[in-house]
Amino acid sequence: MASDTGKSFKCELRPAAPDEWGIVKVSAMTWGEFRPAENKALLDEGLVNPDYEIQAGDVLVSRANTVEHVGAPVLVGEVRPRLLLSDKSLRFKLGSAIDRNWFIYSLRSPAVRRAIAAKASGTSDSMRNISQPDLKAIRLALPPAAEQHRIADALEEHLARLDKVEARLQAASSHFDALLQAVLDGVATGALGDVQAQVPAERLVQEVADVRGGIQKQSRREPDKNAYPFLRVANVGRGKLDLEDVHKIELFKNEIDRYRLAEGDLLVVEGNGSSEQIGRAATWDGSIEDCVHQNHLIRVRPGPELRPAYLNLVWNSPTVAQRLRRAASSTSGLNTLSTRKLKELVIPVAALPDQDSLVEAANRAYARIVAGRRRVNNGLAHAAALRHALLAEAFAGRLVPQDPEDEPAEDLLKRIRAEREAADAERKAARWAAAQAKRKSQAKPKVPAPADAPPPPAPTTVTVTPLPEGEQATLPLEFNA
Repeated sequence: MASDTGKSFKCELRPAAPDEWGIVKVSAMTWGEFRPAENKALLDEGLVNPDYEIQAGDVLVSRANTVEHVGAPVLVGEVRPRLLLSDKSLRFKLGSAIDRNWFIYSLRSPAVRRAIAAKASGTSDSMRNISQPDLKAIRLALPPAAEQHRIADALEEHLARLDKVEARLQAASSHFDALLQAVLDGVATGALGDVQAQVPAERLVQEVADVRGGIQKQSRREPDKNAYPFLRVANVGRGKLDLEDVHKIELFKNEIDRYRLAEGDLLVVEGNGSSEQIGRAATWDGSIEDCVHQNHLIRVRPGPELRPAYLNLVWNSPTVAQRLRRAASSTSGLNTLSTRKLKELVIPVAALPDQDSLVEAANRAYARIVAGRRRVNNGLAHAAALRHALLAEAFAGRLVPQDPEDEPAEDLLKRIRAEREAADAERKAARWAAAQAKRKSQAKPKVPAPADAPPPPAPTTVTVTPLPEGEQATLPLEFNA
């Protein structure tokens, strides 16, 4: 078994048009799925080598990807023409003696994934790399060809059933997400469960709350003699706080009195790369004394007409989130909020008794949603453990019965090596012929034509030493130089 690696080319960031050559991106290669639309347009098509064009039926892996996806195999189904391997991708060439599906499953097996994880370099989970030599050093336990087919068929059947279960669980998880959005909108509209609330009044934020910006981080504010806890955008999620990493900032004179957060303050994110995250907010719980906030967070302090918990729910509802996106949009393309925009924002404000009833109803609904999500997450974790166990059992030889009538693995290895050597000889002959043709085309007229080409080198004879009794044949992941 051999492989091709792609080349490094200068590309445009845009995807290639149907009549252009493109280079596959690492995002095209994820577990069980090949995404041909994930590509970049090649700048110089004169450098194209059609030998590296991706074809249907190819087995590809990404040599540079996240921890989860580095080395993950994909089988190419339908693919657009003129799509090339990149230097971060690798294509395996499987001979007739290797079952394609068995090979893909074997690369997904726990033992191989552990080997890849151990050899992958890089400290960041966002990108890990594995070299060709390290991939080449990984060995696969090689069963007879007939057993390969049995293993692949059994895994196909078991994993297909597991895929259906996981799909249903994922659908249930999405359903809980939709339920949560409906609960939030129920609070905003005053219609939630059995709560008979009056229709909330539409009020300007500045009428019912005090709005103030935060502190800009500057070099002069490096923590020194008067440092205080300092909340950033990273500390504020939608409806919840993340206080694991709270920085500090230097304050001067009486700034702490001006910027100190009070329990019940709503912290609003003023801008984000995603329009869906603009304006997300969480209520300050007062868990850190004398805490302040950065200027990319806007503090909304509810007045006597607002309960903090009610404001948090209404603010993060789809109804108000849509209004925030509209307020943040601009013709310049930079989408941000400001204290002025928030003061002029209109939000629903129910009567105080109705606010209390709506918050209680939302809390009851949220508790049921959390319990349902926990059951779904437990089911997904159990399914992932089953998948892991199935692959482990399959490649430990315990998923399907072994047949003593199957072709011995030693004979299979002989056939694989013979195929590989024949392919190597063919490639050497092709390279030699190309070099001779180039030499002839560059020769001066007075120079006589070269002598007849010698025959290509004959395949090397391979002797396979019988394995000791009980030892399993292994197959290295070979690469061409």
